[in-house]
Amino acid sequence: MRILGINGSPRIGGNTDILLDRVLEGARANNADTDKIILNNLKFSPCQECESVNNEGECVIKDDMHDLYKKIKDADVIALASPIFFGSLSAQTKIMVDRFQCLWRLKYILNKDTGYKRKKGVFVSVEGSDREDFFDNARSIVKNLFATINAEYTEELFCSKVDEKASILKHAGCLKKAFELGARLTRG
Repeated sequence: MRILGINGSPRIGGNTDILLDRVLEGARANNADTDKIILNNLKFSPCQECESVNNEGECVIKDDMHDLYKKIKDADVIALASPIFFGSLSAQTKIMVDRFQCLWRLKYILNKDTGYKRKKGVFVSVEGSDREDFFDNARSIVKNLFATINAEYTEELFCSKVDEKASILKHAGCLKKAFELGARLTRG
């Protein structure tokens, strides 16, 4: 089983990064192959709503997103992790989501097969306050992405009141839940 972890946080070694690592550790404990992408390390631009699009679901912008498209397409599970910024996903995560507009068009406008196999999708998120509606906003965007890439939104892990870098390490319950989530991904 191939599990792709996507870190949408700009802060390496921060709360989102640590939680995603725990999810991947749990998956590896059950012999899953894992890979982790840090969006902030990629060179890619936002969707340009290009007028000259192809009808194959491929973005015409040539950048690091093309490697990510392939990794997502080939994965059995997507573990997407993003902190909450201004009540929603981080900019890095939202830019990635928007770059799937070409695939969304292929699937929902042109009614063509995307070639993306069925997979599981999980969403992991942290935020500094205790505003549950912030998670709701982010969840709705992630659900739309997962539907577009043929990922069933199977689980989520939300941790509130986590703001300072690496303060998630003081939240043993969230860390344990992240590891257990990763372990569950490899079952069934």
